[in-house]
Amino acid sequence: MPSKFYITTPIYYVNDRPHIGHVYTTTVADVVARYHRLKGDDTFFLTGTDEHAAKVVDSAAKNDVTPLQWADRNAKAFEDTFNRLGMTHNDFIRTTQDRHKSKVEHYVKQLLDCGDVYLGEYEGWYDAGQEEYVPENRAKESDYKSPINGKPLVRKTEKNYFFKLSAYGDSLLQLLGSGEVFDVKPVARKNEVVARIRDGLNDIPISRTGSGDWGIKVPGDDNHTIYVWIDALINYLSTIDTDDRRKYWPADVHFVAKDILWFHAVIWPAMLTSLAKLPGNEWMRLPRLIYSHSFWISEGKKMSKTLGNFIDLEKIDHYVETFGLDALRYFLATQGPMGTTDSDFSEAKFIETYNTDLANTFGNCFSRVSNMTARYFDGKLPTPTEEPESAVGIEHDRIVEQAVRDYTNAMESLELSKAAAAAMGIVRAVDSYIETTQPFQLAKQQDKLPQVATVLYNCTESLRIASLLLWPFLPEKVQEMWDRTNCNHYTEALADRGTGDLDLWQQWGRSQPGTHIQKGDPLFPRFQPAKV
Repeated sequence: MPSKFYITTPIYYVNDRPHIGHVYTTTVADVVARYHRLKGDDTFFLTGTDEHAAKVVDSAAKNDVTPLQWADRNAKAFEDTFNRLGMTHNDFIRTTQDRHKSKVEHYVKQLLDCGDVYLGEYEGWYDAGQEEYVPENRAKESDYKSPINGKPLVRKTEKNYFFKLSAYGDSLLQLLGSGEVFDVKPVARKNEVVARIRDGLNDIPISRTGSGDWGIKVPGDDNHTIYVWIDALINYLSTIDTDDRRKYWPADVHFVAKDILWFHAVIWPAMLTSLAKLPGNEWMRLPRLIYSHSFWISEGKKMSKTLGNFIDLEKIDHYVETFGLDALRYFLATQGPMGTTDSDFSEAKFIETYNTDLANTFGNCFSRVSNMTARYFDGKLPTPTEEPESAVGIEHDRIVEQAVRDYTNAMESLELSKAAAAAMGIVRAVDSYIETTQPFQLAKQQDKLPQVATVLYNCTESLRIASLLLWPFLPEKVQEMWDRTNCNHYTEALADRGTGDLDLWQQWGRSQPGTHIQKGDPLFPRFQPAKV
């Protein structure tokens, strides 16, 4: 029976269209989801939109439409964008859907009934942009301005329903200390969370008043609307709380940006711990990992529409049209801010990555091997000789085996750039192997053709294995390579979110001599900046 794997992105605000931040998080989640499908895991990948924010009401009013019309418009933009960019999510959840709203009401009712949610009064600093109350010490540290957008915090007093977050500090510290059941990565982010928990947790408001009909009402009290972040967090559970999907829980990875880590690393596990205490909810275990990435900057500066360096849909489409979808995926996954440092999205860096890894390495190497196969063996994969392998050949095989191990370890730990580098390491080893063995020189001597056959078989087999590892990053071009090398059984197995068998497929010697290898246009033509 295959292992299950459940991965999510945060659900995205519909107060505007998607941009590079949304595309980035969804792309890295898609790469990881594809990897697990390649392994043969029963994978569920969730994304969607968060629609009950007060900002949606404001944006709708400015555009002279209802909040739902505004949400519909932008939710469609997210869905269309993700589909156009080849994301393989299994579901797209919208918080305005009845299937979600009914579950939120049910879970909040349970929290009310068990006493972990209660009615009280709150006075504090409110960040309107984040729709978040900010503790006094953090408000003072930020000079009473939002740490996200720099706008002044607002002093508010209102009656709210509160969640007893203060009751869960010790258990969260214990869980994060062991990291066995529930963890946060990168480690520096976990340390930040632990430090804040040790400062003490306060009960948090989970409702607001005066929001009209936009939002989900607190069960039994139509004067209060459930706070947007509580509503949003529950999407991870509401989507799979069905008879046929409950098997996917707990989530294996929640991908989030660093600005929403607190909600996911503290509030969300505390809520789940509370719910799991109730009869029938024992299955609601904590997510295994919250992974918090950093932000993109542009040309060395913070992205801003005013500065004109904002990577919006039009710029994203420009990169796809110019370099191809796989080039965008590869750049985001390998050069992106997976760690604790923001990453720079610059055209020069994009071109350098494209030419170095995709055009000059992967694309060029496949062209060399397929062209030599066509020239020396009429386009048929030759049979390797049975002569004892040379020291060069043995070393080449060892490099391939080690690269597969390095790739697997990196993907399992979500080090995507290291995983891609391990796969590209196989391709570079093929180039080195060709330069060492010189098949193009050996082919000039008829009696050396058996050696050329062995070299080209080893090269083709190495590229086949490298292509498997690169498929999560470069699905379109790898599938083109599979079509040209008659490996389309991989394409068929992985089509429509199917599953593969990486352990079997990556075994050496599965390429069949006599297979037709097609020449063709370069997978990634070299890009000349002067032609922009």
